[in-house]
Amino acid sequence: MAFLKYSLIRLALFVPLFALFVYLQLGWLLAVLCAGMMAFAISYLFFQKQRDAATATLHDRFSGKVKPRRSMGEVADADAEDRLVDANPDITVQRDKPRKDS
Repeated sequence: MAFLKYSLIRLALFVPLFALFVYLQLGWLLAVLCAGMMAFAISYLFFQKQRDAATATLHDRFSGKVKPRRSMGEVADADAEDRLVDANPDITVQRDKPRKDS
């Protein structure tokens, strides 16, 4: 959520600056470059707390410390498997193993 919030702040800075530079007839490419650099500078100077939170979120996500997210289908499959095992204690579940092509 912190990454999304910081991204929206950067976008909210970029869009009006881009519109201003296009209005000033700088050209599309120069308007994109100037608006991008100014949005970066403003967000870097004034939104340190949000930037740090976004960085921490990304670090946690890619460091392997956070439990992986599961889709609704994966959760439903796991619940069905748990109900099956609970209802039939004589059934054992083996992990899927990759097939060896011989």
